[in-house]
Amino acid sequence: MFVYILTNFTNTVLYTGVTNNLERRIWEHKNHLFKNSFTDKYKIYKLLWYQEFNSPEEAITAEKKIKGWTRQKKINLIMELNPEFKELG
Repeated sequence: MFVYILTNFTNTVLYTGVTNNLERRIWEHKNHLFKNSFTDKYKIYKLLWYQEFNSPEEAITAEKKIKGWTRQKKINLIMELNPEFKELG
């Protein structure tokens, strides 16, 4: 299971999600499979950060925790792995 953070082209919107197949899920975001969703509306597709977990429970707990963080705390997390905000996937 993976928790991930995406952004849009201008890095102005952050989205945190959870999935059991990161490659497939990023493809879905990039190809706007879910019309009228938050990620579709704000054109969010750029993978900035992810972490793998051993169980769905751990991943969901981490996702909820990160979603509760301030934007700055999320940016700090991203910068630990990806200081240049380059697209990872």
